[in-house]
Amino acid sequence: MKFSVLVAILAEEMEDKAIDIAREAGAGAVTLLSARGITGDEKKTFFGLTYEGSQSVLVFVLEKKLSLHILKALTRELDLDEDPRGIAFTIPLEHLGGIGSREIDQFTRQIEDEL
Repeated sequence: MKFSVLVAILAEEMEDKAIDIAREAGAGAVTLLSARGITGDEKKTFFGLTYEGSQSVLVFVLEKKLSLHILKALTRELDLDEDPRGIAFTIPLEHLGGIGSREIDQFTRQIEDEL
């Protein structure tokens, strides 16, 4: 079975909606990281304080076909092709440790259900 890592880097306010979309599309567990982005744009200030928007990084380890399905759902539902506040991509996994037989069985059942 081939796996991929799906990474979504989003504005913090998009996090809950992204998790709901991913779960509806078949994702199980997700790792959430807090982040801060730096762009080439001039930073916004308010009363002398610099505002840098908070971001969330969602990391999923998924079966390869399922990761593509979820990527498409996130892109469509969050309008990532037009909204500059988010990006999502997949990375192929060559080696993987820490996934037990229960998780692999769950992936297998999901694939069988799709067929």
